Amino acid sequence: MSPAARLRGLEPDWLSDPKVWRTEVLAGLVVALALIPEAISFSIIAGVDPAIGLFASFTMAVTIAIVGGRRAMISAATGAVALVIAPLNREHGFGYLVAAVILAGAFQIVLGMLGVAKLMRFVPRSVMVGFVNALAILIFMAQVPEMTDVPWPVYPLIVGGLVLMVLFPKVTTVIPAPLVSIVVLTVLTVAAGIAVPTVGDKGALPSSLPTPGLPDVPFTLDTFTVVAPYAFAMALVGLMESLMTAKLVDDITDTRSNKTRESIGQGIANIVTGFFGGMGGCAMIGQTMINVRVSGARTRLSTFLAGAFLMVLCIAFGPVVSDLPMAALVAVMVMVSFGTFDWHSIAPRTLRRMPAGEITVMVLTVAVVVATHNLAIGVVVGSLTAMVVFAKRVAHLAEVTAVVDPDGSEVVYRVTGELFFASSNDLVTQFDYATDPDRVVIDLSATHIWDASSVAALDAIETKYAQRGKTVEITGLNDPSAHLHGKLSGELAGSH
Repeated sequence: MSPAARLRGLEPDWLSDPKVWRTEVLAGLVVALALIPEAISFSIIAGVDPAIGLFASFTMAVTIAIVGGRRAMISAATGAVALVIAPLNREHGFGYLVAAVILAGAFQIVLGMLGVAKLMRFVPRSVMVGFVNALAILIFMAQVPEMTDVPWPVYPLIVGGLVLMVLFPKVTTVIPAPLVSIVVLTVLTVAAGIAVPTVGDKGALPSSLPTPGLPDVPFTLDTFTVVAPYAFAMALVGLMESLMTAKLVDDITDTRSNKTRESIGQGIANIVTGFFGGMGGCAMIGQTMINVRVSGARTRLSTFLAGAFLMVLCIAFGPVVSDLPMAALVAVMVMVSFGTFDWHSIAPRTLRRMPAGEITVMVLTVAVVVATHNLAIGVVVGSLTAMVVFAKRVAHLAEVTAVVDPDGSEVVYRVTGELFFASSNDLVTQFDYATDPDRVVIDLSATHIWDASSVAALDAIETKYAQRGKTVEITGLNDPSAHLHGKLSGELAGSH
């Protein structure tokens, strides 16, 4: 193979395929338009100037497009991060907020290197479904303020936008329907002079690019102790949302992504954002759904262009962007919320077949997320509940059956199931210490010892028989169980 051919094989899809290139460019433009009012809203939540949120969205998207582990995922300023750092900005000032963003990025890099991404395997499907449904509800709820106490033309404009997005793909999919909807509604409102809320009403757009600099704080231990708790909370929330979103995109695109690289990439993006005076951020699930599910983007180009177009639109086309009716963007986000919700998960047929524990976990995840407006808290609560449900379900799986020798000289107890802290608690009560013969055999060939609690339970059984002058022989241990039992047996006195 020639060097040129080898190079062609390494080219990104968008360089060699004009169709992919067009899809990525248009997707980036749609996302950039949808990012503007969101970034401004999150700036208000954090208590900073709108430009700060827009700068953060620009630097986060451009940086993560290069260093992130999940292609086509959008990272920008987010509401979850804004909620975490708003108290710090309110109590100590903007300099401390920027310092927290940089420190949060450093924490994320460390957590990424420590393998925090591997914890995602402990998030069960019921939590993931609850997360997706809660996300769809939050996206819709965020649009409600834009549909209350507004001039009446807003409502037909939203309906018109939704109709366009449903019908236009039947005509052609060359141009993303959300982009067509935004352009048509903007032209209509401007040409007809319809007075409705616009992007410009949210706040002033920046007129120049951000410039790098250090946070305006004293570099002392006191500053670190003030900033560190907020930074660590931001790092955890940001990673949780980003990794969950990456997993969601993996499922939608049927591809795998490097979660460790994504974790470290989020950290790098936040550090860059902090040095450019941004408010930090993480993966944006709503915008990612626009990019991946609605617009069909699949490469890093769309993520990069979302950030680049954002700054171009603000700086070069500020007056035009300011005239975009909020109704057009609300219609896009409503469409995204309906497309994101897993309707199959609440279908009566599905609910009838689903175990009650899994339904409980899904509903609880949704309820906690909607109540707290924090996806990370909902995922943690849902995962912990799922673990409790699982432990309760398997706690009774360890069964003991006894077979007495015809001559009555020994009894063989056969244990089946898994032995761990939950199931081994009841193990001690399943033996007949008083009436059993002098020799007792416990056959563990059909089980596995998982923890110290199980070893302690076996020790307790041996002790109870020994107190009655009877001997116990444990047989059938597999190699890992034998190793754990041999290492801990007799060393856990007082633990049972």
